[in-house]
Order: sequence, then structure tokens, then C-alpha cells
Amino acid sequence: MTSAAAALSSLLLLVTTNTGASTTSFRPSCFAGGFGAKTKPKKAKQKKVKPSIVDELKRNSSPPPAPESPKLDRFGLPVVTEDDIFPPLSDDVIRTPVRNAQFERNEVAEAIQNHLGVNLNNFDDQGYSIHSEEGRKWKLNLLHSDPPVLTIDNFFSRQECEEYMHLVDSTSDEYDEGNTIPIVSPTFANSISRRTSTTYFCRYSSVPTLLWKAQHLLNNVDVHQFEEPQIVRYRNGQEFSWHYDEIPKVQLENGGQRLATLLVYLNDVERGGATVFRDLTALSDNKRGQQCKVSPKQGTALLFFPSFKDGTPDQRTLHKGEVALDEKMIAQVWIHEREYKASAPMDNFQADALAGMDALKERFLTQ
Repeated sequence: MTSAAAALSSLLLLVTTNTGASTTSFRPSCFAGGFGAKTKPKKAKQKKVKPSIVDELKRNSSPPPAPESPKLDRFGLPVVTEDDIFPPLSDDVIRTPVRNAQFERNEVAEAIQNHLGVNLNNFDDQGYSIHSEEGRKWKLNLLHSDPPVLTIDNFFSRQECEEYMHLVDSTSDEYDEGNTIPIVSPTFANSISRRTSTTYFCRYSSVPTLLWKAQHLLNNVDVHQFEEPQIVRYRNGQEFSWHYDEIPKVQLENGGQRLATLLVYLNDVERGGATVFRDLTALSDNKRGQQCKVSPKQGTALLFFPSFKDGTPDQRTLHKGEVALDEKMIAQVWIHEREYKASAPMDNFQADALAGMDALKERFLTQ
């Protein structure tokens, strides 16, 4: 036998231990797990213990977590939320989006039949106005069918927008303190709607362009139905939360209900400031289900109807002005059922605007 074979043979010898009555043989530990390996004790498997019936009963009988307590005001009363004031509409309330993004005269006529309406004789079959201003035409768009929400592109020119913004700019040469009255609209803790902006009530004589174009757009409207025109400025971070444009019953003696809201965006707003209708959806990139909203674009007008033409308020027109992250300015006017008497500024009469409106009409319709 060679020396290598002898060495291997000696390694394979059994180790014997005498224990009296018996003999136990085992291999050297170096072979327990392979040549040169070390043994590792095996961990005992833990048995899964099934919960007893008593444990199940205890778990099932544990009380549910306590509901979150309502927030209370300083008087200990529950804080009123927007949903409390403006409950969401039920699915039974009719709301009809537009059929498609293309202008359809018949669809617009059907949409406005129960409202103050638009004079469609001023528009062709594609929605463009039959008149033009320095080569620009109005473009009528229907965003929502029932209730109707419309926009009019190019309603104001860039120059007209700048003129109206200068009316409330004290540093402008066109500023006249007697033409407007500013009213700051603060936020109150218990108010229904938050409004953080500055509203300027305008003399009718200072805004003939807005009044004549509104009259030309709408059906059978007398200038005496116009409420005081307003210019509203929203600075960075300001807003007008959910609200209706209808007026309270106690104020209906003066002109009746508001039938139409017409506002013109005087500047572009890149961030925020959109007018949003909570309960309405509109087409967006040919997809349904997008919330109906209008982003401020200079010169574009927004038209909707807070009430039907019989004066019944339309609860579907709940809307808000989103928080503006850039300055936003609008000109707006409401049209009432009957003759309206202005209260601000003093001695403010619709008839004072007639001369300016007639001059604009002559220039406007001869282009």
C-alpha cells in the first residue's frame, strides 16, 4: 500500500467508543457535512398555533374605532362646511354636456331657449360674428349645453382690455377717481363664500364698450337692465370661493333677479384664476368628464345664466374663481329682469352711457 493510500485508509477508520454493553461507531466530524465542512445545528420548526375560539370571540367583539369628532367653533358649535352650505347635486338633476367640440347653431339655440339667450343672427354657421373689428371676429363657443355656458373669443381687443385696467390704476393718465369706487372684499370666518379681491363699481358712462357689446350679444336687452358694471382685481393668492350669482329675495324689488352674467378677462393668467363650475362637465381634448372651467385669456368673455328667463334661480350654476397665483383682472356686468336703479357711485345712471354706446355702434357696424 502506498503512503497516500495508507493515509486515506487511516482517515476512514471508524472511531469506536466502548460503553460497556454496546459499541457506538461514528465518522470523524470533519466529514459530517462534506470534506472540511462544519456542522450547524438545525433549528427546531416552530409550530403555528391556531387561535382558539375564545381568541376569535375576543377579536370580533372588540369595539370599532371611535369616529372623529367634528370640529367646533369658539362657541362649541360644529363648523359649517362648504358641503353643508352647497350640498352636492343628486344624479337626478339634469346636466347635459355638449355633444361635440364643434359649433352647432341648432345645439346653441336649443341650449339657450329657456334663458335670456344670445342673438344668433350676429353669428354664422361656424360661430364667427358677421361683423369684424380691425380684422378680428368674435368666436362663439358652447362649453356646456344645459345649463348653458358659453365663451366669446376676441370680445375685447387688447387695447380695450388695457383701457379698462387703467380705469382702476391710480398711476395711469386715464385714471379718474370719480369714475370708480373701490370696495375691498375681505374674508370673514363665518362667511358663506370667501372673497379676497378688490371690486370697483364703475360709472356707466366710463364703460360704454362693455355695455354696447353686451347689448349687441344678447337678445332684447335694454340698457336700463344693466347692474353697475364692475372691474375686479385679484392679486396673488386671492380667490372667490363657491357661490351663486343670484340675488336674495329681499333685493328683488330693484330690477328683479339676475338673468345673465357676462364677464371679460382683461389679462392672461398663466397660473390659477380659472372660473370653475362644480357640478358641470365639459369636453376637453375630445374626452368627456372634465370639470367645466374657463382659464383667463385676455379679451375672452364668459357668459352664463344664474336664472331662467322667468327669474327662477338655477342651482346648477354654482361656480368659483380659483386662487390666482398671478394678478387677474376682469370686467363684469349682470343683466336683470327689469329696470335696475344703481346705488354706486352716486348719481350713476344707465342713460349716461348712451352717447358713447351710439358712437361705438356706428364705428363697430361699419367695419
